[in-house]
Formats: sequence, C-alpha cells, structure tokens
Amino acid sequence: MENFTYYNPARIIFGRDTEAQVGREMKKLGSRVLLVYGGGSIKRSGLYDTVVRSLTNEGLSYVELPGVQPNPRLGLVQEGVRLCREHQVDAILAVGGGSTIDTAKTVAFGVPYEGDVWDFFEAKAEIREALPIGVVLTIPAAGSESSDSCVITKEEGLLKRAAASEHMIPRFAIMNPAFTCTLPAYQTACGATDILAHLMERYFTQTTHVDFTDRLLEAAMRTIINYTPMALENPENYDIRAEIMWAGTVAHNNLLNTGRISDWGSHGIEHELSALYDIAHGAGLAIVFPAWMKYVCHAGMPRFVQFAVRVFGVDLAFGEPEQIVTQGIRRLESYLQSIGLPIRLSEIGIDESHFAEMAEKATKSGPMGRFLPLYAQDVESIYRLAL
Repeated sequence: MENFTYYNPARIIFGRDTEAQVGREMKKLGSRVLLVYGGGSIKRSGLYDTVVRSLTNEGLSYVELPGVQPNPRLGLVQEGVRLCREHQVDAILAVGGGSTIDTAKTVAFGVPYEGDVWDFFEAKAEIREALPIGVVLTIPAAGSESSDSCVITKEEGLLKRAAASEHMIPRFAIMNPAFTCTLPAYQTACGATDILAHLMERYFTQTTHVDFTDRLLEAAMRTIINYTPMALENPENYDIRAEIMWAGTVAHNNLLNTGRISDWGSHGIEHELSALYDIAHGAGLAIVFPAWMKYVCHAGMPRFVQFAVRVFGVDLAFGEPEQIVTQGIRRLESYLQSIGLPIRLSEIGIDESHFAEMAEKATKSGPMGRFLPLYAQDVESIYRLAL
C-alpha cells in the first residue's frame, strides 16, 4: 500500500427536499452568487424556482450563467469569468450534473488568475486559489460534486483536458435522488457507466496489499451493476435512484483511491473521442474500457482474474487465467449492451479515419495510464480493438 493523505471538505446534504437548504448553505460562502446551469430541465422540474427562492430569501444576489453543454466548453467558462469579475461575485452555485459543476469549478479558479484559464489544463500554471463552490446535483455520473478535478473542452483544436486541485472541491453538495427520477434511460445508463469507469480506473492498479479498498471498490461496482437495470425498469423508484446517486459520489471523492496508484488511461483515450465526435462520455467509456482491458490484461493477469471472479462471478472452473479474464470482459460487454449502450465504435458510426490523430493528441504530453503506460501506437491499437 502506498502512503497517502486523504482530504475532502465537501459537506454532503442528501435526501428528499434538501434543495430548500441551498440559500442557507450559500450564505456561508458569499453574498453575490454566480448561478451556473444547463438547459431547461431544472426549470421544467421546478428546481430552478426553488433555488432562486431560497437564494432570495437569504438576501443573496445572483447573476446567471446558463447554457452548459455536455462536454463543457471553454468559451462558456470565459464568459463566466467575465461575469464574476463584472458583478464582483464571491461564490458560485452549480445546479446540474458533471458538466455544469466542471464549468463552475473552472470559472472558480479562473476568476483570481490573471492569465488564460486554459494554462491550468496544459500544466503551465498551478491552481492556488478559487472562489467557493456549492452544488445542487441532478445527474449521478461524474462525481464532480465532491471531487478535486474537472474536465473542459477547448473549441479551438477540440482539446478535452483535465485539471485537479483540492481548491476546487465544492464546499457542499445537495443531493436529492428524486430529481434523477425523470432522467431518460440513455442518460441514466451513460451516467452509471461513468460511475463504473471511475471505480474501474482505481481498481486496475499495480499496487499490492490494497485488499480493503479492493473490497470497497468491488462492492460499489456491484451496486452499480445491480441497480442500473432496476432504475431502467423502475425509473421513478426513489430508493433505487438513491443507491446509484450515493455510489456515484463515493466512486470519485478519492476515498477509494487511498493507498493505491490508479490508471486513468481509458478516460484519457475516451476524452479524444468525445472531444472530436461530441459523444456522451459514458457511451465512449463503454466502448473504450473493454478494448483497453483486452489490450493490457497480460500486464497484470491476477488482478483481471480477481475482477472477473469477484465482480462478475466468473467461476474458476473456466480454468486458465486467460479464459477467466476473457469471460469477465465478455460479461462486462454483455452488461453494457443490456443497459442500452454501444460497445463498438462502428455501432455509432465512427471509423478509423482519425485514430492516429487521436492517439497522437492523447499522448502528446507523455504516455497514458499507470497500469501499463500507453504510447501513441498502443492507443491507436486500442481504438482498433474497439472498432
């Protein structure tokens, strides 16, 4: 087990009607709020009215930054930075899912920085401060509500990159599973797959003697695997949605990363797909992750055997380790198909014409991943396996 320091200050406020507390919580952070959200769903659900009323009742002023898209864009971040400076905003509230929260985070550390906020995504600058952030979560997927990271797409060059710092961890996250009951089936499946991928990125490690976090990760993976089909069959069941929502938060708040070196190669490979083709992140991960597993499994067969047996119940009677691992990957692919996601690039109309370009962009700053470092030719091979 590796040495570690674990720190996460996010206050989780979970359950029915908790959104009514947002004004009281934001008042602890500031008096002039930037309200960040996406499209019309929070207005149709009545959540927008509840949030605005709660802010107003606490005497808080606010300015709005709507229009966040999936795979959130740098251009909107820059508009948010401008608004914050113009209106002397001292706190940010994100109401939505991972794209909204990541936009809010980037605005938060962009406001006090005099240079180009994209510098942080190219490791040209270190995040040293940020405006405080609050969250009302509506989509369980990214785990950004209590994570120390964010992902933004730069329109010029279609570059999708991540940044990380404990300064961007939200101060609180209000989580009412009832607001997830109206999510479309495809969005539910994509979100669940994003959660599963966060767990798998941590699970596939070369670090030894991490059985405690292995067991926690396995339990969380089985929770997502078991409850996602239930959510698709009974979309308005609060208790099912609550299981998925809480698992999504724990999957990405770094508790399950303690003492181990995680991989993140699959995420980096997928980022090039969703940057170029603007596909849903979860759908891209459903395609990339099994292909990555097939390519790297020989670099750590015992861990892949453990995954197959403990997570997908593959019987050791399958015999040789390679047969057990192959069966585990097949069961993962079957599961992803069963919840309505693609497992091949060809299913969503993507051919090999940009494989080399994406592989070069993915590895421009060095090899991808920690389980097995992947260079451009490796990444291109994984895209081909996913075809």
